[in-house]
Amino acid sequence: MTDPTPAAPRPAGFVPGADRSVAPAPADLALPVAGKRLLTAADGTALRVGDLPADTDWIPLGSLDGVPAWAAEPAGAQELPGRWRGWASLAAEVPEPLATLAGRALTVVTWRRTHRWCGACRAELVDVPGESARRCPGCDLYVPLRLSAAVLVAITRPGPAGRPDELLLVRHSYGPTGLWALVAGFVEGGETLEAAAHREVGEEVGLALDRLTYFGSQPWAMSGPGVLLTGFTATAADPAAEPVVDGRELAEARWFPLDGLPAELPPAYSISRWLIDATATGARR
Repeated sequence: MTDPTPAAPRPAGFVPGADRSVAPAPADLALPVAGKRLLTAADGTALRVGDLPADTDWIPLGSLDGVPAWAAEPAGAQELPGRWRGWASLAAEVPEPLATLAGRALTVVTWRRTHRWCGACRAELVDVPGESARRCPGCDLYVPLRLSAAVLVAITRPGPAGRPDELLLVRHSYGPTGLWALVAGFVEGGETLEAAAHREVGEEVGLALDRLTYFGSQPWAMSGPGVLLTGFTATAADPAAEPVVDGRELAEARWFPLDGLPAELPPAYSISRWLIDATATGARR
């Protein structure tokens, strides 16, 4: 007799998880990590658990489209066949959910490597079952996987009469200095996301904001494991005000008409670019 109960659908996209109660299967997704690089097959596709040595120590990441995914920091990593590359290179070529999964692999592996010992009593931490967290068996200190929140803001102002609105773009003094990007910065302890957006814009370009509106968020492994970018749109409180760069983090800031944005923009897989494109087209992502 056929069971009339339909099978539960597989969850779409990436779903984080930390369940170690089920062993990895050979067809599960595998994301080996060495330092800041990830290993894929030679053609750039994701590896499977069965492609790695049988004694690999696997770390649960969750699932991608219902398929369990695992990370590892294998011994003799450089001898493994395949293609080692940084997260940015990988994210530029693969669909967004896989880029998010790869970022989680970097985050979890790095966190486990750097949080092996208790910072209070120096005992070795142990995993908390079912959680991305560790606990000290000596003093009971609870150590969850932590995120570093950052904000970025797409600031516009009315253009000259008969011309489109203008968008503020900046060039940084470090990193990919050739790109025109958005004002961004990390959130301080005790600060809301909105307060951080106002503070960072004031510090970096000397502008006050109106109509600050939440846009979306994205895990961002390029700035370091565990970074979560939160995007906002806003208008300049004084449409006549010109940006004044801080002279430390920023080298240049300029208003661009929305129909004349520069070609040197952030990559298409970044929330920074999503914000810029949505602002330019007048549509929310």
